Amino acid sequence: MSTTTRQRPAAIILTPSAEQRIADLMARAPEGSIGVKLSTPRRGCSGLAYSVDYVTEADPFDEKIATPGGDFYVDGGSVLYLIGSTMDWVEDDFSAGFVFQNPNAKGACGCGESFTV
Repeated sequence: MSTTTRQRPAAIILTPSAEQRIADLMARAPEGSIGVKLSTPRRGCSGLAYSVDYVTEADPFDEKIATPGGDFYVDGGSVLYLIGSTMDWVEDDFSAGFVFQNPNAKGACGCGESFTV
């Protein structure tokens, strides 16, 4: 009997506008940056927050997602909170930022800065 390996889907889905924003960020990234990383540090009144930062070295526990504009990393310790999420970049007349559709979030604070799982 042989074993069949299938490609594992990415922990998070990036919309085309999120991928474009990553490309824009990488185009003006500080020297030494190898990509952009999403993590969920403990912060805010609900417990966890989304944080997107430049990364200068790969962590073997992070999930790496190749995008047309550069590599996107998901923090290894945050993956379980983000599986099945969609990350979008939204701009309007008054604000711009990444927006997350996270099926694992059970609640959020009133200001929208943090979430619970």
